[in-house]
Amino acid sequence: MIQIVDIQTPESNKILTKLNQRGRLTDEDILKTVKRTLSDVKAEGDKAVARYTRKLDSPRLTSKGLRVQPKDFKNAYSEVNESFITAINHAKKNIQDFHQQQVRSSWFSTEEDGVLLGHIINPLRRVGVCVPSVSQLLVSSLLMSVIPAMVAGVEEIVVCMGPMRNRQINPHMLVAAAECGVDEIYKCGGAQAVGAMAYGTETISPVDKIVGPGNLYVQLAKKEVYGHVDIDKLAGPSEILVIADSTADPDYVAADLISQAEHGPECSAILITTSRGFAEQVKAAIEIQAQTFPRQYELVKAFENYGVAFLVNDIEEAIDLTNEIAPEHVELQLEDPFQWIGHIRNAGAILIGPYSPEAVGDYIAGPNHILPTGRAARYASPLSVDDFLKKTSLISYTKTALEKVTPDAVELAQIEGLEGHAAALKIRFED
Repeated sequence: MIQIVDIQTPESNKILTKLNQRGRLTDEDILKTVKRTLSDVKAEGDKAVARYTRKLDSPRLTSKGLRVQPKDFKNAYSEVNESFITAINHAKKNIQDFHQQQVRSSWFSTEEDGVLLGHIINPLRRVGVCVPSVSQLLVSSLLMSVIPAMVAGVEEIVVCMGPMRNRQINPHMLVAAAECGVDEIYKCGGAQAVGAMAYGTETISPVDKIVGPGNLYVQLAKKEVYGHVDIDKLAGPSEILVIADSTADPDYVAADLISQAEHGPECSAILITTSRGFAEQVKAAIEIQAQTFPRQYELVKAFENYGVAFLVNDIEEAIDLTNEIAPEHVELQLEDPFQWIGHIRNAGAILIGPYSPEAVGDYIAGPNHILPTGRAARYASPLSVDDFLKKTSLISYTKTALEKVTPDAVELAQIEGLEGHAAALKIRFED
């Protein structure tokens, strides 16, 4: 299932090249479909949204039935267990507490001669969240998208989710949204939902930013509407990389690699270790454990496509390789993991020690699990409160302060050939 490769061999370079290419979100056929969908939604509004949703998810949905009604929430609560509500609120509290630490305040500073500078920070007014709810039921991603926006102070949060064939949203998704205080929910997913939130329809008012995970259709749709609205990031297939030495438990490592591989055939599951014997143990454990899970096709294909154990000489070499791969998740299952944290520059999240599996980060720990993928961890960060804030610069100069800087400002304006800029400065002191 997983191949074992020495990092010093030519084969390792081929595998690294393949890993680097997997994060490219391109597909010309899908892009054509996405562009057509967005164009139709922009031109036809609700009619197009309902038509595409009937075709893809719910054959009897009408444009009048797009918005979730209060009775739908009531019915949803009757269909879920109390233990689910308890779990949602446990996760919600941890996510809220973590993201509360990220809240920023406006700031001002006074400089010489009465100059006042600062940043005014305001939340976005209206944000749209698009979350998978049919082919995959991503309750946790709903929480991770909505809660930071609420902590930031976003006034209006709208959620779009694909309906089931009976025209209803999965009750677990509805209850999760309700527990977070979201009541504006629409029965549509995919590119048509992105288009509806970006351009607006008769029923769905346009938003300022669209966030949330999704398949390639959703990601390419977000890419197309960027500029008309803001987006969080382009999310590719999930990734995990485990750095482990011989003190690690091979069964734990195997389980964690499987936890990401089961997302789908394009997901990567990577082990970096100094021990060939340990790599062999992990490989054997994967083959045994994988037999017990229902998503066999996804698991087998993911390991066949992007499952690899790299053998390195030491942990320093493992860290260098990790920074090159820049994965979504890094687990440190080492004898002394804390000494290596500061050496990892490129990772969406770092999970430390044998009892910090990637799965605890996905659901309950509190840090956001919407992370950079496809090597974007070289320059990007997890979804956070910052994604829902905007900053406005504040500048106040007195006459004395402006007079002191005018000669240098005029010099720069004239070098750029912008005489109007220079004149706007000089006119204030012509008398």
